[in-house]
Amino acid sequence: MTRQFHDIRAGAAAALLVLVSSFAPLPVLAQAAAPAEPGVGNYPVNAGDVLEVLVWKEENLQKQVVVRPDGYFSFPLTGDVRAEGRTITAISEDITAQIARYIPDPVVSVAIFEPRGSKVYVIGQVNRPGEFPINRYVDVIQALAMAGGTTPFAKLDNIQILRREGTTQTATTFAYGEIAAGKRLQQNIVLKPGDTVLVP
Repeated sequence: MTRQFHDIRAGAAAALLVLVSSFAPLPVLAQAAAPAEPGVGNYPVNAGDVLEVLVWKEENLQKQVVVRPDGYFSFPLTGDVRAEGRTITAISEDITAQIARYIPDPVVSVAIFEPRGSKVYVIGQVNRPGEFPINRYVDVIQALAMAGGTTPFAKLDNIQILRREGTTQTATTFAYGEIAAGKRLQQNIVLKPGDTVLVP
């Protein structure tokens, strides 16, 4: 009788241990942080971009504007607003400061409606030369792919990247053969809006 009692008690203890362990917290698995993407607020506005400007509770101050080639756009109560090269946060603060002279405590929202000004150009010995919109980071290799790749007549080790900064234009040589061989990978630069990739 005593032995049977001990067997029953041992069995109950084992069952209880299994039950308790089933409620034990699961181990937390570490997850790698996703790579940070550049926020819209850091996007530098380009000539040709379409912006949406909204002033809360002011229907006459809600419109879409196009950034002109001179880098400015016009908006009621502010006149010309400089936009090219600036972030939408800076533009919003500028408009808020100017409108505050006429409207107390204005709430201004500026958004990129259509980034038409963010384009690169690929010309020369490629299958689909032309202009290509870029809404993310695009390097030289990616731009060539967007243009359908090069033709059999292309001089791949003498590709030129043309970039204009103000009144100055620079040309940087890109040697595709070196990139294909895993050498001088720093040549594969991220393009800026307005850059031209010339494939001779």
